[in-house]
Amino acid sequence: MATTAAAMAPPSTSASASSVLLLRRLPSPASAAPRRCRLGPPPRLRTARPRVSLTSDVSSSSDVAEEEAEHAPKVGRRVRVTAPLRVYHVVKAPDLDIQGMEGVIKQYVGVWKGKRITANFPFKVEFQLTVDTQPKPVKLFVHLREDEFEYIDDE
Repeated sequence: MATTAAAMAPPSTSASASSVLLLRRLPSPASAAPRRCRLGPPPRLRTARPRVSLTSDVSSSSDVAEEEAEHAPKVGRRVRVTAPLRVYHVVKAPDLDIQGMEGVIKQYVGVWKGKRITANFPFKVEFQLTVDTQPKPVKLFVHLREDEFEYIDDE
């Protein structure tokens, strides 16, 4: 075994087992350098995805037309809010209670572009609010359900 260690060691050093382990060949700086990395994300594998048509048009066009025709006469009518409601989106009057206020229905938004949509508050109502700091009344729009207001008969 001593002859093998001596054969592996260089001629100028003594042949000991510890020197043989220290004389192990280290990688050269050129081979230790990392390989060039490509910039950017790794290439993505292309997978086939099924094409699915997501349409929720389960109602017929006649149902939508009937709904539009039913709510069309309500647009333009005066209403009074009966439910206790607070709105916070009016900058001129924050934390405004609109119970008892009167306004005009401007739009029914339950049907949009000929399709029924799931509007939780389908009636867009315009109110005029007088504020002390403003010379003209402030217009504000609130979306309401039909059970939150009552119609005012203009006599």
